[in-house]
Amino acid sequence: MGAITRAAANNITTGGVILPAGINDASVASVTALAQVSAGDGITLISSQTASASASISFTGIDSTYRTYLFKFININNGGSEFLFNLSTDGGSNYNVAKTTTYIRTQHNEADSTPDFSYDTGRDSAQSTSARSITLPLGSESDTNFGGYFYLFNPSSTTYVKHFIINTSNTHSNTYANQNLIAGYGNTTSAINAVQFSMLSGNINVGTIHLYGIA
Repeated sequence: MGAITRAAANNITTGGVILPAGINDASVASVTALAQVSAGDGITLISSQTASASASISFTGIDSTYRTYLFKFININNGGSEFLFNLSTDGGSNYNVAKTTTYIRTQHNEADSTPDFSYDTGRDSAQSTSARSITLPLGSESDTNFGGYFYLFNPSSTTYVKHFIINTSNTHSNTYANQNLIAGYGNTTSAINAVQFSMLSGNINVGTIHLYGIA
């Protein structure tokens, strides 16, 4: 037991704390519970909202609890329009933050005839305060939809502008697969504390948006 004891002692600090190297498959035969485990870089579901012919969906209460916030879009359907977003610095009273963005899109159709990769000058923005597209028009068939994600970085900063990265995949014009890559920043040093989603025309018929905080 001497060698085992010495190996164990080498992984314990003078304060009696076990070092990370001391916890492994060889040193622990079976674990049923661990107390006070750090969340580390974990992801936490904050809230979810499901559309039902909704004119818009807004998420408020974004604060300094997390440095990064993540939105996930699941089966969003409208039947012909583009999906938009905007940002607020006053808790959702106004969604009008100036945004400068880039917009790159790729597309390919079911007939394998029109692959495309292009920069979309019609959907990028330069200091625009209006809601901005993050998809091309969704297809009009009942099974068309879109999914994707939206990272918002350090929205509570009062020193820096607020960067975001968005990646969405949508069915466009019924037979086209589109990927939309958007990046940019909200040009404000005020804290962003609310985000709103809507359609260019019509309502968000169905679909779910999840909001996560990342430690």
